[in-house]
Amino acid sequence: MQARADDAPFWRSMLFVPVNVPKYVAKAHERGADAIILDLEDSIAPADKAAARTMVADAATVVSRGGADVVVRINRPIELAVRDIEAVVSAEVRALMLPKIDSAGHLRLLTELVDAVEAQKGVARGHTRFIAMVETAAGFRYIWEIAEATPRNVALTLGGEDFASDIGGEPDPEVLLYPKQQCVLAARAAGITPMGTIGSVANFQDVEGYRASIKRSRRFGFEGSACIHPSIVPLLNEGFTPSATEVDTAERMIAAYEKAYAEGRGSVTFDGKMIDVPIVERAQRVVDRARRIAARMGGR
Repeated sequence: MQARADDAPFWRSMLFVPVNVPKYVAKAHERGADAIILDLEDSIAPADKAAARTMVADAATVVSRGGADVVVRINRPIELAVRDIEAVVSAEVRALMLPKIDSAGHLRLLTELVDAVEAQKGVARGHTRFIAMVETAAGFRYIWEIAEATPRNVALTLGGEDFASDIGGEPDPEVLLYPKQQCVLAARAAGITPMGTIGSVANFQDVEGYRASIKRSRRFGFEGSACIHPSIVPLLNEGFTPSATEVDTAERMIAAYEKAYAEGRGSVTFDGKMIDVPIVERAQRVVDRARRIAARMGGR
């Protein structure tokens, strides 16, 4: 069931959309996000959750018209999670965003349920991937085990707002830096994608502050993030896309190293700096990422 890295979903930007607000659903495909998250959790009132889950199938068709992947954020109480999963798993839904994961066992339980629902609905086994959300101190204690708990995991994120509330802190970069770094490390060790930014997603009106946060988050190893307002989507797409200068430098660096390697050397001077394998591997990731982005955009 484990997908190859180049087959896994690839998201720079993920836009939350309340599934029960028709005007937001209707416009979502125009926003340019790599994925649309149809939300059944925080943006849906408790009394409306049963009705909201019945809207997912039609909404998935609408929001995917621009080529975005469809993700559904389900609810945390197990009785709601079971009903959500039974209702929304389909060939049109690429992944489930799973809030407040508190252990590897929790994820394995959900994996077992999704296995059964895929089989019942005739969906290819393993099609439905997981984005695990760690949002509590209790869950954070097991973040490394959570990251590697199931082959369905494709990404890991730390929900800054909920996490800060749970620890009695504020969702600012200083408070979130350590837990966010652990999210990156746990995801990388498990071979999945770290998603998020080092800071709050709530202040979407501070464009320059948000842009700086994205730049810093990419430097720390994050590859994309969710957002709650469409104005942030272009910032995420730009911030998590290597620039033309970066790609050019990376390609020239790889070429210089390959030439040196062919001549029997394991390092070479490039633009006044000594480069060797780890540096070239980083350059190769830049080139590979740019190619994946170009391929994705070409398919839209």
